[in-house]
Amino acid sequence: MNSFDSEKITKLMHEFLIACGENPEREGLEKTPTRVAKSYAELLSGYKVDIKSLVNGALFNVSYDEMVVVKDINFYSLCEHHLLPFYGTASVGYIPNKKIIGLSKIPRIVDAFSKRFQVQERLTKDIADAFYSVVKPLGLGVVIDAVHMCSVMRGVKKNNTQMITNVMLGSFRTDLATRTEFLNNISRNPK
Repeated sequence: MNSFDSEKITKLMHEFLIACGENPEREGLEKTPTRVAKSYAELLSGYKVDIKSLVNGALFNVSYDEMVVVKDINFYSLCEHHLLPFYGTASVGYIPNKKIIGLSKIPRIVDAFSKRFQVQERLTKDIADAFYSVVKPLGLGVVIDAVHMCSVMRGVKKNNTQMITNVMLGSFRTDLATRTEFLNNISRNPK
């Protein structure tokens, strides 16, 4: 996305309310177009994020070659098909290749891609590809578990339906034991 035009979105939301049969001048709606534009500026802020700048040198030389897992990273995104939210958790695990990444950077990478119009499959791949290209681990796994409001609020209207996607790269893809260790780590209940 090249630019975010708040003024244009505000005008379009005003027209949208009229097209829905509403009066955008009534008390409850008079500021809604502006609020929606501000909301979408935040919800779509991931388009402005450059991953290399986000990591900003937070790669550290550490001789640690065991699995690192950060799980249950909450995220919210917007389905590109209906512009309705989907939300859930992401889990990222990797085996360092002489470098580790600062802990806070992993959720920030998740946010950078979730704050865009997305489908869950691409979101999972985007996170994995960006992490892999910057950190260059020996192996990487990304699992996303999400609820899609387009399936809950409309369409099939199935309230408890969750979608799970994953991307496995390097040793997580080629070594069943590594993949199993990762999946076991993220399925453990918190203490």
